[in-house]
Amino acid sequence: MHPHISTLLQCIDLEEQEQEQRYQLDQQHSLKSLKAEGLALHPINITRKTFGYADYPEISFRLPFPTETNQFRDGAAIECFCTGEEPVKGVLISLDGKIGEFRLFAPDFPDWIEDAGVGIKLAPDTRTTGIMKRVLNELENNKRLFTLFRQLHGDMAIHPSKSSLSSSGIQYLNTQLNQSQQNAVKAITENEALIIIHGPPGTGKTTTLLEGIIQLIDKGEKILVSAPSNTAVDHITKGLIRQGIKVLRVGNASKVDEAIFSHTPEGRMANSKEQKEIKQLKIRAEEFRRMALKYKRSFGKAEREQKALLFKEVKNIRSDIKKLQAYNEEKLFAEAEVIAGTPIGLYDAGLNRMNFQTLVIDEAGQCIEPLAWCIFPLADKYVLAGDHWQLPPTVLSFEAAKKGLNRSILEIATETSFPVFLLNTQYRMREAIAGFSSDYFYNSLLQTAIHLKNTGTHICFIDTAGSGYQESAGKDGSSLQNEGELNIVRQLIERESLDPEKTAFISPYSGQVTAAKEILPSGMRISTIDSFQGQEKEIIIVSLVRSNEDGDIGFLKDYRRMNVAITRAKEQLFVIGDSATIGADSFYNAFLSYVENTGNYHTVWEYDV
Repeated sequence: MHPHISTLLQCIDLEEQEQEQRYQLDQQHSLKSLKAEGLALHPINITRKTFGYADYPEISFRLPFPTETNQFRDGAAIECFCTGEEPVKGVLISLDGKIGEFRLFAPDFPDWIEDAGVGIKLAPDTRTTGIMKRVLNELENNKRLFTLFRQLHGDMAIHPSKSSLSSSGIQYLNTQLNQSQQNAVKAITENEALIIIHGPPGTGKTTTLLEGIIQLIDKGEKILVSAPSNTAVDHITKGLIRQGIKVLRVGNASKVDEAIFSHTPEGRMANSKEQKEIKQLKIRAEEFRRMALKYKRSFGKAEREQKALLFKEVKNIRSDIKKLQAYNEEKLFAEAEVIAGTPIGLYDAGLNRMNFQTLVIDEAGQCIEPLAWCIFPLADKYVLAGDHWQLPPTVLSFEAAKKGLNRSILEIATETSFPVFLLNTQYRMREAIAGFSSDYFYNSLLQTAIHLKNTGTHICFIDTAGSGYQESAGKDGSSLQNEGELNIVRQLIERESLDPEKTAFISPYSGQVTAAKEILPSGMRISTIDSFQGQEKEIIIVSLVRSNEDGDIGFLKDYRRMNVAITRAKEQLFVIGDSATIGADSFYNAFLSYVENTGNYHTVWEYDV
């Protein structure tokens, strides 16, 4: 076996072990400690119960308290639990503020689902890791894919692309594309193997990909579009829908908005003859289910057997429903010009019998390598789009990360000779806000659109050095916070008359975010930097938190996190931090010098300390 495949398999095992250990609820890992680490939500208030598309139980809930939910991302594996009961595995469909929804992998709702003390906790995603291991173990059997694998890892030469930089000869649907975007679109249409579209913040990556996909469809290609998160898949799907493309969005349809729902298999089948047949089967399943539920928790052997038989019948009917849905989905797959979904969503859709020419992976900088190999077999050519200078994929195991599991497929590909096409003009933020990132991360190649040239001072650093505003452990002891910096934020909002609706507060530390939610104005977006990637606001306030005598800056050392933080603001960026703590680091020293030369540099003593 290729040594790197062996390493990836080891990494996945390490990640599984870390998940198992971290998410365990036992004598060593109390519910209190899981809640403190943001790994459990408890208690939750159940607001609605229903059966979803595949007839799994789906549960809506509300959190009765403010808490840090950063780690509960859409699609996360969870367990629903209640003290003294056997937990039930499931998946988080969505969580927005205090409102959420999850699906249980069970034939029915647990008897205890509406008891007091019900909660959900993160659980090991053994299904995804199992799929990744299976795919990697089979990789060397596929000559074409294994050749690509060896090229990506420097074992084989890459044949140069025949693409020219001239973008003439293409009739662009979008006539507003700049030259770098046109070059990227032309490269997409001429791609014979794999190309990279490098899109720094605000450079119109989605716009470019949409044009490229339309051009490929005009050439008669059938396209797959993927991204590591449901949010990113939905974003590009909406763009395709607006362009009139026949797109089918596979995977989780429970929480997509109306614009996308009608382009999911469930939405497409609504009101059809087949859907009416499925509805009748669901009614029958529900009748058997109710009969089974008449048998309560304490009963004899005969009743237990009768209940088991009834639930078996429910299971058989649901199996028939899934077969009928799969048959109808195949027809929808054949009609679609583009099929979109997360890697696991596409893998689960059973598309391997179909022929797709191009696979586009958006946000590929967030996609770990084994996940990409799950869908690479589905197409002949690949377009990887994203920015490897933003946050890498999240990996829990320190050992697995050290061995390279947190290196994205995009980061790996950029280190090869596969062609890279940089989108070089940003349309999001003022020139002063973009300037430091352009210099530090993008070799000063990132330009700013003319209408975003500076009209004043758009970037400000507020230095807390010498104030005694030290970092401290949060109330739950799980993450750092800095009360003094939050005091400055409150005064800043008042002094500058900042509109909470146009302002976002972000910080690298979830403890600071949790504390901020208790004291900052309602209506203001308050988030960790990691959760805010891909978003933007007119005004951004960044609280760096770290302030100590040792100059310890922790994971502020991952400069890509800071790149995300300082490229979210459109008009005004405020950064609050302790120069005495961060200034010894070359990156932050360069940032402080940039602000002194380009913006406003204030000290904490100008505020009410």
